[in-house]
Amino acid sequence: MLKPIKIGKHTISTDNSPFVIAEISANHNGSLERAFETIKAAKSCGVHAVKIQTYTPDTMTIDCNLDDFKIQKGIWKGKTLYELYGEAFTPYVWHKKLFSYAKKVGVTIFSTPFDETAVDLLETLNTPAYKIASFEITDLPLLSYVASKGKPMLISTGMATFEEIGEALETVKSGGCKELAIFHCVSSYPTPLSSANLARINLLKKEFSVHVGLSDHTRGTVAGIAATALGISLIEKHFTLSRDQGGVDSSFSLEPDEMRELVIKTDETYHALGENSCSRSKLEKENKIFRRSLYFVENLRVGDVITEEHVRRIRPGFGLEPKYYYNVLGKKVKNNIKRGFRVTADDFD
Repeated sequence: MLKPIKIGKHTISTDNSPFVIAEISANHNGSLERAFETIKAAKSCGVHAVKIQTYTPDTMTIDCNLDDFKIQKGIWKGKTLYELYGEAFTPYVWHKKLFSYAKKVGVTIFSTPFDETAVDLLETLNTPAYKIASFEITDLPLLSYVASKGKPMLISTGMATFEEIGEALETVKSGGCKELAIFHCVSSYPTPLSSANLARINLLKKEFSVHVGLSDHTRGTVAGIAATALGISLIEKHFTLSRDQGGVDSSFSLEPDEMRELVIKTDETYHALGENSCSRSKLEKENKIFRRSLYFVENLRVGDVITEEHVRRIRPGFGLEPKYYYNVLGKKVKNNIKRGFRVTADDFD
């Protein structure tokens, strides 16, 4: 049994439905007011937490136009890394206000740091947890620094080999992290549903013996619901007020109605899974009375020999089980029998 993880007031465990995180990322579109509105909307959808990202263009890269720094494919094609992060970042001066607002509306908030200065800022805000992005999983010095803070860590594994995941987990465990989960993730934006590769979730659970979640970049809610059936403990999904209003992450983000659906459907799916046992539910046990069993369908007197005309395998299920049918035939009844009596072992020798 995996040790539960505590983030804010929530417990992440295999005994609970998935912990749902609304990733705001760049979907504030440069507006603090929109960031507030997005947090409030996420809370109304029933998510367990909202998450932001903590970096500046200068902590991510340098302002350079050489080909190495230009994005060649995908939805951000043509931008330099510096331009992309300049459009997408959440200003450091907003962070205290965002944390305070989340507390006000009653939703847990934490962040993804991308360097040590981001960690230092988040520590001043008493962040309850840290998320590590897929692209940073090989930045072992950063992982070690985050681990030293002793907070729960959630690590995305997009692009990572099992060897790299193992190195990351060894680093954070030795660095002081006691509560740990990893996300299955495909680092493609957006990810085609046909490439979601959810079967990898079972491999991650088996290989690393930690809580496994899904950081989902597909469109819609199908992947999250399907992953719940595979036993994930967490799910992270980008969230926006409206895709029509644009933004660098909007194309693979859920709108409020979709996020609400994800929260409801993952919870329903989790509870539909039931227990990993061979025992039957109370409801099924109650309905066993509607199985077939043996009943007398003719009146009989003491000493009469039971034949096929006298006994049938019918509903309800209060008589002997049908498997005893041939054992009953040929026996002499020792009681007077009325049509409709259930067959019992006391009716014959």
